[in-house]
Amino acid sequence: MSPDLQDCVTPVQRRYVRFGCGATAILAVLLCATHLFAQADVHTLAAKVDQRYDHMHTLEAHFTETYTGAGMSRTESGTLLLKKPGRMRWDYDQPRPKLFLTDGQTAWFYVPGEHQARRTPVKQLDDLRSPLRYLLGKTKLEKELEGLSLAPDQKPVVAGDVVLRGVPKGMQDRVAQTLLEIASDGLIVRIVVEELDGSVTEFRFLQQRENVEVPDAQFHFVPAPGVEVVAGTEFME
Repeated sequence: MSPDLQDCVTPVQRRYVRFGCGATAILAVLLCATHLFAQADVHTLAAKVDQRYDHMHTLEAHFTETYTGAGMSRTESGTLLLKKPGRMRWDYDQPRPKLFLTDGQTAWFYVPGEHQARRTPVKQLDDLRSPLRYLLGKTKLEKELEGLSLAPDQKPVVAGDVVLRGVPKGMQDRVAQTLLEIASDGLIVRIVVEELDGSVTEFRFLQQRENVEVPDAQFHFVPAPGVEVVAGTEFME
């Protein structure tokens, strides 16, 4: 038995293997081999995602965001812009306009026509969208998501995609699990966040365009005259 299999199989199972106890021995080895293969497959897939995003400077995509929880549901959509290092802009246009952006240091949330804009340091941000700012750069998916593993029980939206599960680092007190649907080219096409309170937020990304020209000014927010700036870490309404 190989050293890897030796480590994986339990002492009782090793005894069955040593004495040739037929089906039980074979089943133990097969289950262990399947586990080792799955782990290797996760590492390979995570590395593919890392490599794909590490070579991007900007990313533009249309997104839909669906939330269900507390007896309600809502669907919103708009355009997402990402630019390294750590900048992102969510322009919602349906069902109503609103803006969420970070410049790498500060996060802003504003609804056009309102008299207040909310601002918070990125390090204090408690928002499900915030981990996405790490996609562009020296991404390490296995470091950003604890317990990263394959999720064979989750059906992908697109046949041939693979679904991974894990928990975003630092969000264990809020998030039960996060599912990532990965396309064959390494792009993340869907993210599902299941929170401990039972609510579920799903992001789908369509028409993704890499390395498009995006001015830095897109990630700077200047409140209009008469708009009060208030501190706040909860941005979604």
